[in-house]
Amino acid sequence: MRALSVRLVSLLIVVLLIGGPLLAAAPAGLPSAYVGTRVCAECHPAETERWLGSYHDRAMAEASEASVLGDFGDVDFTAHGVASRFYRKDGGYWVRTDGPDGVLTDYPIRYTFGWWPLQQYLIELPGGRLQALGIGWDSRAAEQGGQRWFHLYPKEAMDHRNPLHWTGREQNWNYQCAECHSTNLQKGYDLATNSFKTTWSEINVGCEACHGPGSRHVAEARTTRETGAPAWGPDKGLAVDLADRDGGLWAIDPASGQPKRSPPRTGRVQLEVCARCHSRRGQLSEHYVHGRPLGDTHRLALLDAALYHPDGQIKDEVYVYGSFIQSRMRAQGVVCTDCHDAHDLKPRLPGNLVCAQCHPAGRYDAETHHHHPAGSTGATCVGCHMPQQLYMIVDERADHSLRVPRPDLSLKTGSPNACNACHKERSVEWAADLMRQWYGEALERRPHYGEAIHAGRNGAAGAGPALLALAGDRTQPGIARATALELLRGYPEPAQLLTVRRLLQDPDPLVRAAAVGYLGVTDAPTLFELGMPLLADPVRAVRTEAAATLAPLAAYPLPEPQAKALAAALDEYRAAQHATAERPESNLNLGLIEQAVGDAAAAEAAYRTALRLEPGFAPAYVNLADLYRAAGRDAEGEALLREGLAALPADASLYHALGLLQVRQGDLAAALESLARAAGQGPEDPSHAYVYALALQRAGDVQGAITVLKGARERHPYDRDLLAALHTLSRDAGDAEAAREYQRVLNGLAGPGGSAR
Repeated sequence: MRALSVRLVSLLIVVLLIGGPLLAAAPAGLPSAYVGTRVCAECHPAETERWLGSYHDRAMAEASEASVLGDFGDVDFTAHGVASRFYRKDGGYWVRTDGPDGVLTDYPIRYTFGWWPLQQYLIELPGGRLQALGIGWDSRAAEQGGQRWFHLYPKEAMDHRNPLHWTGREQNWNYQCAECHSTNLQKGYDLATNSFKTTWSEINVGCEACHGPGSRHVAEARTTRETGAPAWGPDKGLAVDLADRDGGLWAIDPASGQPKRSPPRTGRVQLEVCARCHSRRGQLSEHYVHGRPLGDTHRLALLDAALYHPDGQIKDEVYVYGSFIQSRMRAQGVVCTDCHDAHDLKPRLPGNLVCAQCHPAGRYDAETHHHHPAGSTGATCVGCHMPQQLYMIVDERADHSLRVPRPDLSLKTGSPNACNACHKERSVEWAADLMRQWYGEALERRPHYGEAIHAGRNGAAGAGPALLALAGDRTQPGIARATALELLRGYPEPAQLLTVRRLLQDPDPLVRAAAVGYLGVTDAPTLFELGMPLLADPVRAVRTEAAATLAPLAAYPLPEPQAKALAAALDEYRAAQHATAERPESNLNLGLIEQAVGDAAAAEAAYRTALRLEPGFAPAYVNLADLYRAAGRDAEGEALLREGLAALPADASLYHALGLLQVRQGDLAAALESLARAAGQGPEDPSHAYVYALALQRAGDVQGAITVLKGARERHPYDRDLLAALHTLSRDAGDAEAAREYQRVLNGLAGPGGSAR
């Protein structure tokens, strides 16, 4: 009786803390509906108590005394020349700061966003937009540097015209943040009015955000309780079952000395439920079904150069999942809840003990293993295997790829390593020598996919064969193999199709999607033969990639079954873009698809919509001008590009497109001026310098062309187009020695049996 009384008191406390009366469940037999965390608390008080106060609980809240952490006591804060003031008025929280027109304006704070180590604040603007203020509150303790206001972009030249300004598209909560900070989020975007009517079942991340709508489960539970007879269905009415049901245990494998689970864990559901929010991804559909593959509603970002270092370590903010699926832990069957409590989200044990659940402390939590004094950062598992990086100025995120430090890879690829992250005053060579002394040479002789990705990004010698080998190696992480396939598009060879054909049936949907994307560099018959089956793939991310790749086939007279399949897939692709119709990029993608299938009017409408949403969106100007070029409407294209340059006077892509148009018009002098601007303002794209050099050659300035190409090659030493142009121009200028050297470099880049192209 005492235990029962404690449980009832605990439940009462939980219910009072959550607030409101307990809700009645929907009748059994109806589609499952959301019932709210306070209903779950009836039978799950312990889990609910752990959830209370967690990051999920505090993900978002109405601004109130209980939720606001920042100092709103008439506090002034100046950043980027703007003096903002945080104050209280009429019982609410207010900020006076620069608005969308740069004018200081008073705004009420509607919601808090997050809790620790920083808290942001949401302000409502017209059109149902909630915008995240660019000034955040550092909620860390004062002795840690916290308890202060700070700007999230201190190094940007920030004013209301900057895309990262708090009033801009990139700080819009409805698109950027809402899906993962509230439960049962319905974005409610209307393209015609460019406005939102966003709703949620619970303002924060409640039980049903992970477990799915609970009315069927509640109905079965209450029937069981009221009748005394089990009324459970085979799934207990749960939308998704996140528990381990196989009785698996981790033990040390005597043969390898490493932890091994018996039986092996093969399921993906728990990981992908977490990955929906804890990943860098794009949305394909708003109709999320708990338990379905992540790729049904989201497209995971691969190891893109802007997001990850060549070896897969975190660079930009990627939210854990893309890192974790690279790890040996994931390959062995580890899931999130092996290390984290599912409800309070904290590590299951403090410090190194969480790792010692599987890795014996006597072997690993010892100086003979980590070679650092006890109690130092280097003696912590996370210090070496999960190095942390700051995002949003104060938020340290751990790299969940759980990798062995590899200073030797830093020497080969430029990726960071945990050793030099701490020992900044030491050289990478010093760290590599120490690792060799401690662990022998076997570690650095171990191949790593980062070497192939680095070669592919930079066009280094042997990049094509290395990428193909990585793509076909099933012992490597799927995200790395898919990245290799994406990079392989830059090194196409007919013999690669032998491997790509096999990868179109790979078990990993990331690999299948990248393989069908590779087919875009092939001819129409190959695309038809190999790509058509992927239109019926069970995962939406693969089907939409197949549709985008096969879209040009719509211009051919296909057999009726294939024509219908392609049309249906293209409609699904369009629907996927409409899921994020508020973004100019999505409308650009629609324009590209319509252009590919030959519907110029629809393509023009899509590009115009992108520009209506974002008048400063350069790709829409460039692609619409190209559409006009194909239709013989260059005069309209020129006017459009000049309109774009009025909005974006420093955009290299617009000058590049204008220069090409002027070449077609025969105005070489004007073209040279535009192409020079493109090359100067966009040096990160070697094609700008390449085209400018060809224009100089056409104008008779061969030495000027060579000078431009040499300058570009300093930034892009392995670019084949630059090297080929340097070879040709040097030969024609009579510099046979230089021409031979450029040809030698080209031959080396091609590799055995390859083509220098």
